[in-house]
Amino acid sequence: MNDTDPQRTGLAAEPDAGPSRHRSAIGHEIGHEPEVEAVPLVAGDAFIALDLQRDFLPGGVLAVPGAHQVIEPVNACMAAFARLDLPVHASRDGHPPQHCSFREQGGPWPAHGIAGAAGAEFADGLRLPHSTVVISKGGDARVDACSAFDRTGLATRLRACGVKRLFVAGVATDRCVLQTVRAAIAEGFEVVVVSDAIAATGITPGDGQRAVVRMRTLGAIFVTSHGIAPRRPVRV
Repeated sequence: MNDTDPQRTGLAAEPDAGPSRHRSAIGHEIGHEPEVEAVPLVAGDAFIALDLQRDFLPGGVLAVPGAHQVIEPVNACMAAFARLDLPVHASRDGHPPQHCSFREQGGPWPAHGIAGAAGAEFADGLRLPHSTVVISKGGDARVDACSAFDRTGLATRLRACGVKRLFVAGVATDRCVLQTVRAAIAEGFEVVVVSDAIAATGITPGDGQRAVVRMRTLGAIFVTSHGIAPRRPVRV
């Protein structure tokens, strides 16, 4: 978990990207706007689960409150995508031991997500489909990367697969989720955030809610895992 610049944590103003063309029926409120009730899956959709690693779950060195509660919604989403042969990705921190974000190097965080360490392994209970593409990030000790798009080649991979819309889940709402959503939209992808499959750090009260508002401002829409309709994609 990286990102210490307020400009990159969603606290700075962003231009309104306008509503997504995928908005549909009204659901319950999250942030300042309602969720959509359902988002049918179509060709061009992909899913990414962010940083669901042992270090970020209860008992981990940088545990995110409620992170364990997003595992089953994420599993349900991945299964729905896999059944339709839609791309599934899972990001993970894979830091070197001397990463710049660690306190020992003057950074804000305890050492976490160290490549090859037990804490960097995916969470117990996370059922990754066999086709899952694993995206490792944070491998440069000098760079405090946060987004799953940062130096990973993810945008190129998604375009090569014909992806137009990215569904995002995982941790933490106010850090890597926000930055991945921001980067995805900047790269031209439509974004759907799975609202019951994200959890915030809780370091500063309200950061998670502010991140949700920022993502909405950028143009992301929100839906629960129950609202992801596993319809057969229409190939065009």
